[in-house]
Amino acid sequence: MNMVVPMLRSEVRAADVDDVRRLVTATGVFRADEVDIAVELAQDAAHRGPASDYRFFFVDGAAGAIGYSCYGRIGCTLGSYDLYWIVVDPAHHGQGIGRRLLRATETAIAELGGRRIYVETSSLPGYEAARRFYVTAGYDLIARLPEFYAPGDDKCIYCRTVSPLNR
Repeated sequence: MNMVVPMLRSEVRAADVDDVRRLVTATGVFRADEVDIAVELAQDAAHRGPASDYRFFFVDGAAGAIGYSCYGRIGCTLGSYDLYWIVVDPAHHGQGIGRRLLRATETAIAELGGRRIYVETSSLPGYEAARRFYVTAGYDLIARLPEFYAPGDDKCIYCRTVSPLNR
């Protein structure tokens, strides 16, 4: 049986803005204001192109994006990057799409001269799979800020060191 490998791309298209909203909403864990922020980043990248501070990877399926990552350089640092979002349509969980997006993002950051990648996520039970995903992928929990997002909702900060490739 031939399995079609979904395409991975870094170009942000106008249609991706709606796909980002659909994907982030489909997870069922993000508040409306968080969905709006994800959409704003996609709008910025679609509108400003390479001038945007936000970089994306998308994995496309037959009817649009089935996953994406968004990352960017952290201002006033030398080689530190944030992984802002990595989202996969729940219907496609367990297929390696998240891992593929993460590795593509890590490689791109290394090629840009990045050396450390930071990820922030919630301590709420709905984010347990995300926290396991990062640990399994080699990220270390380096800080936990109590009640950062809301009472009972800590911010968990993960980090991974990558080797810069373009010295």
